[in-house]
Amino acid sequence: MAQKPGIPKGTRDFSPVEMAKRNYIFNTIREVYALYGFQQIETPAMENLSTLMGKYGEEGDKLLFKILNSGDFMHGMTADEVASTSTLKLAAKFCEKGLRYDLTVPFARYVVQHREELALPFKRYQIQPVWRADRPQKGRYREFYQCDADVVGSESLLNEVELMQIVDTVFTRFGVRVCIKINNRKILTGIAEMIGQADKIVDITVAIDKLDKIGLDAVNAELAEGGIPAEAIEKLQPIIKLSGSNAEKLQTMKEVLCDSEIGMKGVEETEFILSKLGALAGESMLNNAIELDLTLARGLNYYTGAIFEVKALDVQIGSITGGGRYDNLTGIFGLPGLSGVGISFGADRIFDVLNQLDLYPKGAVSATQLLFVNFGSAEADYCLPLLAKVRAAGIAAEIYPDAVKMKKQMSYANAKQIPFVALVGESEMAEGKVNIKNMTTGEQMLVDADQILDCIQ
Repeated sequence: MAQKPGIPKGTRDFSPVEMAKRNYIFNTIREVYALYGFQQIETPAMENLSTLMGKYGEEGDKLLFKILNSGDFMHGMTADEVASTSTLKLAAKFCEKGLRYDLTVPFARYVVQHREELALPFKRYQIQPVWRADRPQKGRYREFYQCDADVVGSESLLNEVELMQIVDTVFTRFGVRVCIKINNRKILTGIAEMIGQADKIVDITVAIDKLDKIGLDAVNAELAEGGIPAEAIEKLQPIIKLSGSNAEKLQTMKEVLCDSEIGMKGVEETEFILSKLGALAGESMLNNAIELDLTLARGLNYYTGAIFEVKALDVQIGSITGGGRYDNLTGIFGLPGLSGVGISFGADRIFDVLNQLDLYPKGAVSATQLLFVNFGSAEADYCLPLLAKVRAAGIAAEIYPDAVKMKKQMSYANAKQIPFVALVGESEMAEGKVNIKNMTTGEQMLVDADQILDCIQ
């Protein structure tokens, strides 16, 4: 017996229903991005390895999927090189290309390569799969989609305000209640300065970023293990525990960071963003909560200003959207000084949230609206012009291709969740009628052929 085929670990097949749900997510995000003036681009699935290597750190380099050179990939190699046990050295000889690890580095490459063609600020969005040679586990895949939007070539904080509006609009359309958390890299740097541990900024923020997951005692223990003195940890406690309104938190941080120039700059930026969003909320132009969260850190080696994270309120799940400001996206490719800010929706986690809350619109899952039952060749000939008229009116419809038993055709309609079935036999043809059955209620209506649209609309 032939072995049953399979797919690589960390990848997935998607059924028609799952694809309908995923396309609903992608299309909603795409429509909102376009609403705010973002333009779509795509980059190749594979990039030159020289573009990807060294951009994600040593661990990131190990997670790159590398592609063997075409033809004789060992051409030109010496016997000693072939015998080498260093996989990295061999990969450098065998492979010139790799699958993209994220959408950000290819976007940076795109901006530098096409700089003369772009009008700045450049607002782009990109919805494509990425690949990582990670160890597959629940919620972590080797192939997954990213839904990114970025503005480059502008330092205006109005970009941050608009990105938060986009987040609010998308989740309002999904019907998902979220909390949009905001912080600033400069505030975190100021906090590290304030407690006398400026050189430990990464250790401090990596630890406090885990507060929701491991609790305060475990965070303090991790800080101590990272070499942070007990006195400095004690100074951090009021900040970690800080509560109150956004305005109250900002006022406290103004007092705490009054001697830190960079910290005060971060407070000023955050106050601007929150004030603009607060004004929109006051005009009922925002539907979701905006919270200043001083424990929010995200990838501090990457972000340099405002940082964002979105949490669903009605489902226990990790961050479903994130992003922030970066000052030198294109510097890695020799074009320094081009500031940018961006967000990325986690499509796979949003998929899980919408499933758990059962928030998919019915029309997003069932594509075909009307099925013509096939009773024979004469009946099929009668139905084909009607089918064409229905489709011309924008209604998704189909005819069962084979004149098989009625039970099988109705089972097909049920399996595809088709809401209406058209039944045309000898008597209906003689009268110029069509019998329309509502598959939800079981009700049947005998109507004139030109009334089909009225019944299903």
